[in-house]
Amino acid sequence: MSAFTTPAILEMLDRYRWRLVEPFIYYTDVPPYRTAIAVPAGTITDLASVPRILWVIFPPNGRYAKAAIVHDYLYAQALYSKPVADAVFYEAMGILGVPQWRRWLMYQAVKWFGRGQYKKG
Repeated sequence: MSAFTTPAILEMLDRYRWRLVEPFIYYTDVPPYRTAIAVPAGTITDLASVPRILWVIFPPNGRYAKAAIVHDYLYAQALYSKPVADAVFYEAMGILGVPQWRRWLMYQAVKWFGRGQYKKG
């Protein structure tokens, strides 16, 4: 069963970047992994990587922020494949109660424009 099991304790580094103070754990049911994703303390995140012009509709620290931390970590480490990382993001937003229309739009944005450590193509 997918779930966040620890709180996200962050310290602000500057206006746009945060550091995870304690490890942060999310259990995913996205196949084929169905495992715990342990985001280590010290991980740097910008929460949701949303273009500034869209912050009125999609603020970086919205209800989906914890899902964005996990997604940023997966992208930074290139863990699993990009489609799996994006599916984990979509799943985690659902666990957080993000409305379906918002989950779908944010998923499409990372699917088409997100890169992290994954090569273009």
